[in-house]
Amino acid sequence: MTTLLLFRHGRTQANAGGLLAGWTPGVGLDDIGRAQVAAAAARLSAVPLAALVASPLQRCQESAQAIAAGRDGVEIQPDERLGECRYGDWTGKPLKILAKDPMWKVVQQHPSAAVFPGSDGEGLAQTSARAIAAVRDWNDRLGPDAIWLACSHGDVIKAVLADALGMHLDMFQRLIVEPASVSVIVYTPTRSFVLRSNDIGGDMSGLVPQKSGRRKRARATAEGTVGGGDSYRASA
Repeated sequence: MTTLLLFRHGRTQANAGGLLAGWTPGVGLDDIGRAQVAAAAARLSAVPLAALVASPLQRCQESAQAIAAGRDGVEIQPDERLGECRYGDWTGKPLKILAKDPMWKVVQQHPSAAVFPGSDGEGLAQTSARAIAAVRDWNDRLGPDAIWLACSHGDVIKAVLADALGMHLDMFQRLIVEPASVSVIVYTPTRSFVLRSNDIGGDMSGLVPQKSGRRKRARATAEGTVGGGDSYRASA
């Protein structure tokens, strides 16, 4: 099984100001965002990472640097497929203004049909497809025993979570992904399991692999435990 930690970047000036940053260059973390990612890095410090992959945008690179600090041999690997949705003409505009645009309802209620205006705008379905393709690519590269982290953006992470949950993209607005939150997905040969979603303060020590019983745990997590069990590692 491959374990993916989805980490949203910390808060930015644009988040605080209610602006849709998109691919605007130079959007970095604010003081609260830096504190958020420092706290997340401390929580994740004991979790071994086979790879640390991040959106090339500044806010994700800064957030990934906090996670990488103190990890010998772990380098940040940029992947544009994990970059923010390209919002086209919506980029940089206040959300309160965009909420009055007729397409806002499409984004909220039928996001799979939403294509952002402008020559560089893309559809949320395109964003979802490229992000999911990136996750599957990295899973294949890193192998079934890997734990890896992807630092990305809210809509991108929501799309990956929706895919893992078997949800249609039109339902992904039901998911919440806050700044500096951690979501965890385990991928087995037959299905995926969402272990955590939008975790902003939980203990991550349960993600540290144990030295014994790996085969038993891997087999158990390929199936849903009848009755729920006491953890995802419970033997069937």
